[in-house]
Amino acid sequence: MAFDLEEQEQIAELKQFWKQYGTLIVTLAVAALLAFAGTQGWRYYKNSQSGQASALFVKFGEALRKNDVKEVRALGKQVMDGYASTAYGPATALLLAKTNYENGDPAGAAEQLQWVIDKAKDLETAEVARLRLASIRLDEKNYDDALKLLEAKHGAAMETLYADLRGDVLVAQGKVAEARAAYKLAIEKSVPNSTYRRVVQYKLCGAGATT
Repeated sequence: MAFDLEEQEQIAELKQFWKQYGTLIVTLAVAALLAFAGTQGWRYYKNSQSGQASALFVKFGEALRKNDVKEVRALGKQVMDGYASTAYGPATALLLAKTNYENGDPAGAAEQLQWVIDKAKDLETAEVARLRLASIRLDEKNYDDALKLLEAKHGAAMETLYADLRGDVLVAQGKVAEARAAYKLAIEKSVPNSTYRRVVQYKLCGAGATT
């Protein structure tokens, strides 16, 4: 299917939206934890390991807000090294991976995302990390590893995002028919009339689908 210049510009904008959507997922995944760390977390756990991790996580969050990359990396490493067994470890690693990726260190980001997959005690956090790592593998043209990550078991809430990214990988491999099936699944599982559904519909059209 051929696109005119305006359509090509729209698709470029939608691709950028996908990258931004991944950031939103990570932000939502840790927002509640940030709030907890900044208020009740310190009050209730100030004398325990969780309390120490909480205080350090607050500092980490402040460094993120200031976009102090050096401090983010230093504090992130401290949390990951010292408090891996707490919920703060995986949450910190997700955000540190985002910082590293956005600042030209995809290899470092990949290491942190794999760390989350290995360490996270809740499935949702591991699923977010797996999705982001698959996106990096796609950027690297490591398609087999990307698909392996996306084929791992995941919850229904993540099905749209996993299917969408699987479609992107399959397009990159030249497997257009399989990509269309993945995009159709992503649309089926997405929220009706949402911006994200329109993103995937553009991709489906770009893969040659007529409906």
